[in-house]
Amino acid sequence: MPSEDKNTKGQLFMENGDSHRRVNKYACASVLAACIVSAMFGYVTGVMSGAQVFIQEDLGISDLQIQLLVGMSHLCGLPGSLIAGRIADHIGRRYTIIVACIAFLLGSILMGYGQPYAILMIGNSIVGVGVSFAMVVAPLYSAEISPPSSRGFFTSLPTLAVNTGFLLGYLSNYFFEKLSLRLGWRLMVAVPAVPSLCLILIMVKLVESPRWLVMQGRVGEARKVLLLVSNAKEEAEQRLREIKNVVGIDGNCTLDIVEVPKKTSSGKGALKELFCRASPAVRRILFSAVGLHLFLRLGGSAVILLYGPRVFEKTGITDKSTLMLANVGIGVSKVVFSLISIFLSDKFGRKIILLISAVGLSMTMSGLAVCLTIVEKSKEKLLWAQYLTIILTYIFVASMSIGIAPVTWVYSSEIFPLRFRAQGLSICVIVNRIFTVAVVTSFISIYKAITMGGTFFVYSGINIAALFFYTTLPETKGRSLEDMETVFERNSKQETQMKPPCPTIS
Repeated sequence: MPSEDKNTKGQLFMENGDSHRRVNKYACASVLAACIVSAMFGYVTGVMSGAQVFIQEDLGISDLQIQLLVGMSHLCGLPGSLIAGRIADHIGRRYTIIVACIAFLLGSILMGYGQPYAILMIGNSIVGVGVSFAMVVAPLYSAEISPPSSRGFFTSLPTLAVNTGFLLGYLSNYFFEKLSLRLGWRLMVAVPAVPSLCLILIMVKLVESPRWLVMQGRVGEARKVLLLVSNAKEEAEQRLREIKNVVGIDGNCTLDIVEVPKKTSSGKGALKELFCRASPAVRRILFSAVGLHLFLRLGGSAVILLYGPRVFEKTGITDKSTLMLANVGIGVSKVVFSLISIFLSDKFGRKIILLISAVGLSMTMSGLAVCLTIVEKSKEKLLWAQYLTIILTYIFVASMSIGIAPVTWVYSSEIFPLRFRAQGLSICVIVNRIFTVAVVTSFISIYKAITMGGTFFVYSGINIAALFFYTTLPETKGRSLEDMETVFERNSKQETQMKPPCPTIS
């Protein structure tokens, strides 16, 4: 009998292990549908890289107006970021995605009309609101639907979708460039109207985040969702107990509808508590999440993605079709390496991938800085510099797409405690948008003042600084969302114990 019991337990362990490793198809389908809004975010950002060339030529506007146009969607994303988390807590993650789709739909139609310049700016501003909502709610929804065993995989999908959107935007530049100048760029910017409408219809049929449902006291609905998105009933019940404990509901309570404090259900007061009364562990979480977004944007990635044709043009490439084709390579690199990254995050962990990525970014940005400095000082056209700049750009994008870009979103969407998660992620998006605006609206002016090579040397230094920051982050691979505060609290205590005691003065 004892041997039979051991065999039975071993078989149950193996079955549970298999269920944890298996990717849940319903959860995957839900996250993939939500990722369409991330793809639209990538498309509208990427398409401006090439569209700005044709907009400037067609409307006869200045470099300053182009800088403002490129930065306007990011600038107008700031108020959207401020309210996106609150709206996600108030109406739910699913309906917030629908709000983002409506913004993309209206903005794209106005941009497609695109004349005069003021209408183009208004349309781009509305699109910016959609972008900010997408940046908050897509990773949030993905993290809260996902089981802990494959959360890195699922929460990497929005980043893969963003990169796919970038590639589609670059392809749109290349193919629509062959149409008339007046029609081509208008079609480029109007395309997102179609998937926006489709996603609105899809999201009406999908499930809500189980964690948001529990925050509303709708435990019975949350249980049904968890049974759909988990691989076993035991796993669903365990996840439900953990969520209820975090919200403040007795884990053994069997009621389908439970009254929860209004403060918890609406997220009211979360921002004030996060900044003024947070525990040391939560403050560390906030610092880590904000730092990740800060270095992501200050490291030069936005410049490469939005001003790629200008960088290539600096080396002597003047043909527009060639510039658009070289830009497509950036999109291919983003998609291929972000696809690889979704299988690495749960296998090797977040921290090691960040460190490898930071090394690649520092080296390639330094190489670009040296190469462009040589080009700017040379009086002749250097063919080798054109090829080397393109290759280094692709490697830079690959290093970003396999590490810092997806892991920043995976990490920041999973580490905040449930009460602070939506609005904590909103803070991250605000920081992301502020520094994106700062970088993209000043790049042309800065490189004209200190040269493009000099500007890239600055970005290289920032990426080296980021490398040291990443070494301070605790690993979160395989931990449940409800366990993150404990992870950071334990890491803070370990760092305190490692510090040498202060010498006493006798």
